[in-house]
Amino acid sequence: MAYQNEQEFAEKKVDFNIWKRLFKYAIRNKKLLFTIIVSLIIVSVVDMSYPLMTNYAIDNFIVPRTTDNIWFFLTTYLVMIFVQGFGTFLFISRTGRMEMKISYDIRQDAYLRLQTLSFSFYDKTAVGYLMARMVSDVARLSEMIAWSIVDVFWSLCFALGCIAIMFIKNWLLALIVVSVIPVLVFVSAFLQKRILKYQRESRRHNSRITGAFNEGIMGAMTTKTLVREEKNSEEFQELTKSMKGATIKASLLSAAFFPLVISLGAIGTSLALSVGGNAVLFKDALIGGLTVGSLVAFITYASNLFDPIQQLAHIFAELQSAQASAERVMTLIDTVSDIEDSAEVIEKYGDTMHPKRENWEPLHGDITFDHVSFAYKSGEQVLDDFNLVVKQGETIALVGETGAGKSTIVNLICRFYEPTEGTILIDGRDYKERSQLWLQSNLGYVLQSPHLFSGSILDNIRFGRPDASYEEVERAAKMVHAHAFILEQEKGYDTDVGEGGMRLSIGQKQLISFARVVLADPRIFVLDEATSSIDTETEQAIQNAIVNVLQGRTSFIVAHRLSTIRNADRILVIRGGKVVEQGTHDDLIALKGYYHDLYTHQYREGEISSALNA
Repeated sequence: MAYQNEQEFAEKKVDFNIWKRLFKYAIRNKKLLFTIIVSLIIVSVVDMSYPLMTNYAIDNFIVPRTTDNIWFFLTTYLVMIFVQGFGTFLFISRTGRMEMKISYDIRQDAYLRLQTLSFSFYDKTAVGYLMARMVSDVARLSEMIAWSIVDVFWSLCFALGCIAIMFIKNWLLALIVVSVIPVLVFVSAFLQKRILKYQRESRRHNSRITGAFNEGIMGAMTTKTLVREEKNSEEFQELTKSMKGATIKASLLSAAFFPLVISLGAIGTSLALSVGGNAVLFKDALIGGLTVGSLVAFITYASNLFDPIQQLAHIFAELQSAQASAERVMTLIDTVSDIEDSAEVIEKYGDTMHPKRENWEPLHGDITFDHVSFAYKSGEQVLDDFNLVVKQGETIALVGETGAGKSTIVNLICRFYEPTEGTILIDGRDYKERSQLWLQSNLGYVLQSPHLFSGSILDNIRFGRPDASYEEVERAAKMVHAHAFILEQEKGYDTDVGEGGMRLSIGQKQLISFARVVLADPRIFVLDEATSSIDTETEQAIQNAIVNVLQGRTSFIVAHRLSTIRNADRILVIRGGKVVEQGTHDDLIALKGYYHDLYTHQYREGEISSALNA
């Protein structure tokens, strides 16, 4: 599954191009960004002005022991406090809004990508992996991007302002203070590299834990019936223990990093205080013109200088920590579908999100497999030089043992996969010459395990046609013999089906999914083991519906229960990816081959089951 890629993320170096792309999500909101930057500049200027105000107060009020013009000073100070408070409110509120907008935009882009990826992507990607990307990773990145803009901009403005003012006041003392910065940079680079390693390892384990949560919830019934609670807990504990170890290592390194920053800052400040204090006390000519107020202001700037530097180091640490999340999210957004329309096809027919339906030709339903071979990326060969011609309106049944290639054939017809070799023609043209959406808009696919979405029965039936009227929905339900049981529900068509349709039986869900497909009025119909998991009564209802629904449509029935395909125009017996027998039900029974043996065996099993239940 997708977990195999986790180690690749853990081994990559920091890619600043990824962060450039992510910060473009902030640039999309230009007005918000402009407001945040302006308010940060105001706050930074006020923050840098406070030591100068202290400098003025000491030299003009405290040392000379006078209060002349003090009311003007106090008024100015109060105005500065008000401006700082308003600026702080402005950037905090706007940054919170920016965070939500970034989260929204990234999730929209990621979800759009998921909508356009091919069926094969979901075959090999764990649900837990995707959930971790879409929820926790995106939330972390949006917070990181929005607030790091604030912190970085304020820190740079304030740090550069402090350094400039210190050099203006006394260049020699300023050199003493900034001399510790190169050491700080070296320590940061040394520790942050190791912090990144363990943070990535922690995120890798987090993905596996999310997947384990998902499997544990989805498989709760199986766990109970096999009494696997204790074993599952032990396995989950091993996963969490691995994440705990990596997280603790990263936390310990981070904990060591920030005291080092504080200590180096204190060293620089104390050296400046020692030299500057001597200059004030003993009137050192080398450091002339330094008053008590100037020294206090200078030491304040020196002390404050390491706050933004520490903040920048913290942001860099957070960027390192979030690097793995950034890689995973951007990798998801950049995932290229295994099946893509050509530029020429998109130009004429549009793509999934921007269809040009006015250029779509009507689909009739003639289908041809022309020397088609297919192998999965794992190397498993399923079809080899497969040929088949299906005429419009034919009902084709596919029969064979598990792994024979039945579902692969219908998935190729639906273009969920594409042939490795050969060509599939629809209405005489290679189906790659038309858009995927053109084909799949004409498909009706009923799965073995039907999926319903949270909402009412009505919502689920018209899921593919939201604009369908109530009468059209009711007509579709009647065609598949679902209308009667729906009316028996407490609220009829407005009955809530629950998450995944959990409030309905498998048979009821199957009938609703069947009605949903009928309402879409497809030209090609696929029933993939659609009756294998339902009771005899529901199976009979579906069989009765098939007779009406499939008329005039090209249809494929992948069947386990052979009783459901007796009326098919042609039955293909698939073995090893090849057609070994074909014909009508009567033809194949008379042939007395594989189909005859299989049908006879199932018929006898049915008789025995009926006798036991009598």
